[in-house]
Order: sequence, then structure tokens, then C-alpha cells
Amino acid sequence: MSGDTRYIFGFHAVTAKIRHAADSVKEVFVSTARTDGRMRDLIRAAEAAGVKLVQTDPARLDGLAGGAARHQGVVARVLAQIPYRSLDDVLDALSEPPLLLVLDGIQDPHNLGACLRVADAAGAHAVIAPRDRAVGLNATAIKVASGAADTVPYVTVTNLARSLREMKERDILTIGAAGEATQSMYSVDQSGAVAWVLGAEGDGLRRLTRETADVLAMIPMHGTVESLNVSVASGICLFEARRQRSARIGL
Repeated sequence: MSGDTRYIFGFHAVTAKIRHAADSVKEVFVSTARTDGRMRDLIRAAEAAGVKLVQTDPARLDGLAGGAARHQGVVARVLAQIPYRSLDDVLDALSEPPLLLVLDGIQDPHNLGACLRVADAAGAHAVIAPRDRAVGLNATAIKVASGAADTVPYVTVTNLARSLREMKERDILTIGAAGEATQSMYSVDQSGAVAWVLGAEGDGLRRLTRETADVLAMIPMHGTVESLNVSVASGICLFEARRQRSARIGL
């Protein structure tokens, strides 16, 4: 693994990293101003895993976290993740039909982090996003993901439409979420290999992405709002796919 490092912050992100990949944690900086039970639990977990602890003042933590106000008094220096993992690598390693979340043009790191968390909860095998014109997996997204950034592969691709065509070649049904679609998501057979494709709130799917998807489907809305946050919509779509899959195999 590369010797390059990066900083992550917040209790969820740091604790998850210690649990899942303690050998990648170089050191954990904890605030001298915080001695509550949550901090004591994190310190015990770090000590049990043999992770180096550094007591420091809040001002230094602010600097390490890049000025983030919600580092919660804990920042970790960790080995940088491999920035690119092939979608083929992910798919070739699966023993069940793929369940994928494709994000088209998500700019907000909070939304990305929330989508990763939803993907983990639904058992999605990867989150795929374009390398350009989209937010990267930065410290804020990792914190919001609450550990899911270490459990769900995040794959960036240079050409999203081409990647969707490659999914089709593998018999993965690509479903674009679109509010103007005439077909309800509940009428789409999602019991097999599925990739849900969602765009940013407001902008939605880009034209080429929309045209490349196998089918467009909408989430039926019964109130007055016209759209949902992308992470909420992702959860609805992924869990419906998971429900149909479970019903098919009798679970």
C-alpha cells in the first residue's frame, strides 16, 4: 500500500477505521479538552488495536481537520486508500448478482457520504461515480459515511455512459431514477443484477446518462414535495431492489 497519508475525523469514521483496518491507522489525535465516555471508549479501542495516540489541543485538531468544525475532538492520520478500483475487480469478486449504486454528478460531500452509508446498509456491492464533475471521497464525505467509506468500494470512472454500457454487457439492469418517468420503480423487476442510477437533486440525470440507462423509473410521490435528497432516494431504490431479491429467494 502507498505510504501517502490523509486525515479523517469524527468518532464514527475513526472508530470504523480502527475496527476494520487498524494497521492503516498511523496515529490518532485526541483533544485534551474532551474526557467523556465516548472519548474514553475510542481511546480504549485504539489502545487495544495498538494504535498510537497523541493528546493535543483543539486548535491543532482544527488545523489537521482542515478547519472542519465537527471533528468532535478526534482526528486520525491514515494510509491513503487506493484512489481507483476497477469496476471489473468488484464484479469479478462477487458470488451473487450485483447490486450497484451509480451517482451522476453529486457535488455535495455530505450527500456522497450519506449515499455510501445507505449503500452499506442495503448491501450494495459498490458505489460508482464519474471522476470529473463530481465530489471526491474527501474527509467530509468519509466522516458522514460513518465507516461505510471503508466497507463499500467507491469506484470512479472516466466515462459514466461507457461504464453503464459495460454493466449491460454483464446483464446488469441499469435503472435511471427520473421524476418525469411514466413507470413506477415498483413495477420494475429488480430481483436480479441491478444498478440504480441517480443524479443530483435539482439537476437529475445528465442527458447521456438518461439515454444510456435501460429503463427510467420514478419514485411515486404522495405529498407536496417534488423531489427527495439523493441519499433518501438511493435508500428507497436500493432497499426495494433488496426486497424483491429477498422475495425471489424466499427470505
